[in-house]
Amino acid sequence: MLDAHLKKLRARDDISAAEEQAIRAGVREVIKVPADGLVVRANQPLEVCTILLSGIAARQKDMPDGKRQITEIHVPGDFTDLHSFTLKRLDHDVVALSACSFAVLPHKYLEQITETQPHLTRVYWFGTNMDAAIHREWVVSLGTRSALARMAHLFCELHIRLGIVDLTRGDSFDLPITQQELAEMIGITPVHANRTLQELRKNGWLEFAGALATIKDLEALKRAAEFDPAYLYLERGRR
Repeated sequence: MLDAHLKKLRARDDISAAEEQAIRAGVREVIKVPADGLVVRANQPLEVCTILLSGIAARQKDMPDGKRQITEIHVPGDFTDLHSFTLKRLDHDVVALSACSFAVLPHKYLEQITETQPHLTRVYWFGTNMDAAIHREWVVSLGTRSALARMAHLFCELHIRLGIVDLTRGDSFDLPITQQELAEMIGITPVHANRTLQELRKNGWLEFAGALATIKDLEALKRAAEFDPAYLYLERGRR
């Protein structure tokens, strides 16, 4: 059940059999959350972390006027809230955008890992740093990129992140989210999101329909996004 998580870790570092066993031994239960379900509520005291096993999840902030901003999307293999191990609560919600399943690991067990598995601890520290790098790139998109570039950038990013865990089929991948949710990721209205998708389709770069994304011209999509994958730290190396 942790195959995607292990693939993500091993894409960037060596994970020994003993370290794999340590990760697997920490899973206390697997929970299922329906689409639009709340996984973690903001400011709720936490004693566990979750690894996304299947589906698409997100971090979000709700605004007083009822709007929300999705601040990061999570794909299978991601720790959705490892930062809660030290923070003990989150300042944002974690939600399931599609039907999801999660592995649950107690903070007490993660504390044991930090005391007995120094390399694995550094690997997970790297993971939280990479989450921060992704968040910074999203901030850049919201602050400086056009709607077309924001959307192109998001699909370029997801193509890589899903490819790492073998969830792409060539240049196609499942993305079970709505246009409303897509709009909330890149800070535009659903109507604007629809027009932007139509423009990407008209240019022959991307098709997104029925929860299936197909990149028709990857190089053109990268150029439109000015996409540089350096922030995803794809190089392998011992931490």
